[in-house]
Amino acid sequence: MLTTSRGISLVLAFAISALTVAFLSLLDDATPMLLTVAWGLTLAISYILINITLEFLIFKEISNIYSVLEKIQKKDLSGVAEKPKKSSISPLRKINSTINSYAIAKNKEIETLQRNAAFRREFIADISHELKTPIFAAQGYVHTLLDGAVEDVKVRDKFLKRAAKSLNALDKLVQDLLTLNQMESGVVKFHFEVFSMVDLIEEVIEELEHKAEKRHINIRFTYNSDKNFMTNADKDKIYRVCQNLISNAIKYNHEGGEAHISLNSSKNTLTVDIKDNGLGIPAEDIKRIFERFYRVDKSRSREMGGTGLGLAIVKHILEGHKSKISVSSTIGKGSLFSFSLPLHKAKKD
Repeated sequence: MLTTSRGISLVLAFAISALTVAFLSLLDDATPMLLTVAWGLTLAISYILINITLEFLIFKEISNIYSVLEKIQKKDLSGVAEKPKKSSISPLRKINSTINSYAIAKNKEIETLQRNAAFRREFIADISHELKTPIFAAQGYVHTLLDGAVEDVKVRDKFLKRAAKSLNALDKLVQDLLTLNQMESGVVKFHFEVFSMVDLIEEVIEELEHKAEKRHINIRFTYNSDKNFMTNADKDKIYRVCQNLISNAIKYNHEGGEAHISLNSSKNTLTVDIKDNGLGIPAEDIKRIFERFYRVDKSRSREMGGTGLGLAIVKHILEGHKSKISVSSTIGKGSLFSFSLPLHKAKKD
C-alpha cells in the first residue's frame, strides 16, 4: 500500500486530519460536529493535494527517469527528447532532462567514434591496396631482372622503365597523402597573393595540351576579355586545383571529346566552370567522389593513373579559401565542376 502514491497520500492525509482534530479539540468552543467536519475536510483536501504532488511531481518523473535509463541500457534513444522540457518546479524533472541530455550527447559521441572507426578501417584497407599495387609491380620487374633478364638489354631497359614508373606512382601517392594530412591538420599555410586567373588557367592548359592531344581532346577556354579576373588567393594551390580538374576533364572524357573551361565574374566573385562531355558520374557516387581513394570506376581509374586523392585535396584547398566545389553530372553527357574565388578590385587613387 505504501508503495503507491494513493496509499502514501491516504496515510499522510489521515495523519494530518488527526493532528488537526487533536489541535481543534483543545479549544473550549469545539463541538463534535465541528471536529467531524474539520476531520472530513482536512482528510479530503490533504489526500487530494498530497496525491497530486506525489503523482505528478515525484512518481511520474521517477517513472520517466527509469524509462530513460532502460532505453539507455538497451541503446534505444528513439524516444528520448533532444530538447529539455519547459522549466518545472520538480527537481526530478530537471534530473530527467539532465539524463536525457547526457544520454543524447553520449549516443552522438559513440556514433561518431563508430563512424571514425569504420572510416579508419576503410582507409587502412584502401591505402594498403593503393600502396601494394606499385610496390608489387616494381618488385616483379626487379625480381625478373635478378632472375637473369638483366642480361637482355632490351628487356632490362623496358623493365627498369616500368619499375621506375611504378616507383614514381608510389612517390606521388605518398606525397599526396602527406599533403592531404597536413591540410587536414592545419599544418599547411596558405600564402595569398593577387594574380590573374586567366593567366593561371592558360598556364595549366599549356601544361596539359600534350596530354589532351594524345586523346584528341579539344580544350576550349572562354572568358570576357573586358572583365576583371584578378583574385587574391594562394596561387600555387589554386593552380593545383585547376590542374586536377582540367586533367580529370581530359582523362575521363571520351576520345575526341571537349573540355570547356569558362571564367565568369560578378560583383564580388569570379567563378571557374570546367565541363567535359564524357561518361558522367552516377548520382549515388557524386556525394563520395571527394573522399580519399574513392573512384567511380576503380579498374578504369587505375589504368589511367592518379592516386585517388586529387579531388580530396581540391576540396581541402578550396575550404582553406572559404570556398566550396560543386559538381553536377548526367550519365552519357558529362560533368561540370565549379568553384568560386573572391574578385580582387584595384584600389582607386
